[in-house]
Amino acid sequence: MYAVIETGGKQERVAEGLRLRVERLGVDPGAEVTFVPVLVVDGERVLATPDALEGRVVTATVVGEELGPKVRGATYKSKTNQRKHWGHRQRYSTIEITRISS
Repeated sequence: MYAVIETGGKQERVAEGLRLRVERLGVDPGAEVTFVPVLVVDGERVLATPDALEGRVVTATVVGEELGPKVRGATYKSKTNQRKHWGHRQRYSTIEITRISS
C-alpha cells in the first residue's frame, strides 16, 4: 500500500516506514503530523476521488530538521561597478511515515 501526499507545494509518494525530507513544517522533533492523501493505492484498488479519500489520513512522525545545500548567486552590471552577492540555505524537516489509514 502506498499513498501520494502534498506538502510544501510538492507531491511525494510515501509508504509506511519511509523516511523523507520535506519543506520545513515548523514542528518540534518527535511530534506527530497528519497529511491528507491525494491518492491511495491499496492492492488492486486506486482511490483518487474526494469521496473515496474522505476520512483517510497519512500519519508521520517528525524525526528532525536539516539544512539543504548552499546556493550562491551573484549579479553584475558592467561599467557601473554594481555587484551583489547573495546566498541561501533551505531548511528541511525529516519525517517518517508511521501509518496510512485505509
